[in-house]
Amino acid sequence: MSATTESHNTASLQPLLERYQQAWNGRDADAMAPLLTDDVVWADPALPVPARGIAEVQEFMRTSWRIFPDLRFGEPDPPHLSIAGERIAWAWWMEGTMLGSIDPPGFAPTGKAMHVDGVDLWELRGGRIARYRAFYDMNDLARQLGLAPAPGSGAERMAVRMQRLQSRFSRKG
Repeated sequence: MSATTESHNTASLQPLLERYQQAWNGRDADAMAPLLTDDVVWADPALPVPARGIAEVQEFMRTSWRIFPDLRFGEPDPPHLSIAGERIAWAWWMEGTMLGSIDPPGFAPTGKAMHVDGVDLWELRGGRIARYRAFYDMNDLARQLGLAPAPGSGAERMAVRMQRLQSRFSRKG
C-alpha cells in the first residue's frame, strides 16, 4: 500500500455513507460538495457523459429531484459494502415517482413510481469521492416508468417492427 493510500473499514466509511444518503434524501446538493474532490468524475447511466466537478454533480442531483421530487435512497437489508484500499463498492436502492419531464430527450412525466437496486463503485482520495460509477438496470427503470414497453407487449412488438424497418432503410442508403 502506498503512503497516499488509506486503509478503510466499514466503521470508518459509515459517516461518509450516512452523509451521502442524507445529501440525496435531504435534497441538499450543497451537502454533497464536501464529500467530493474538486475534480470528481461522476458516471451514471442516466447521464449522456460523465459529470465532471462538483458543480456538474450538483446539477445532476437537482435535475434528478426535479424529475423525481420524492427520490429516496436506502440500503438493502442486509447492507453490502466492499472495501479494497481506496476502492469502495456499495449496494443501494432508489425509488421515486416521475413527476417531471426528462429533457432531453423530451419524455413527459408519467406519474409512475420506480424502485431500482444498484451498486456504486467509488474511488476515494483523501476520504472524498474522486471517481464515481453507478450500475443499475436502465431498461428496468424505463419499463417501470412507462418509457419502454413491457416484454411481450404489443408496444414491444411494434418497437421491434419499427427497428427492423429503420435497419432495412439504413442498409440501403
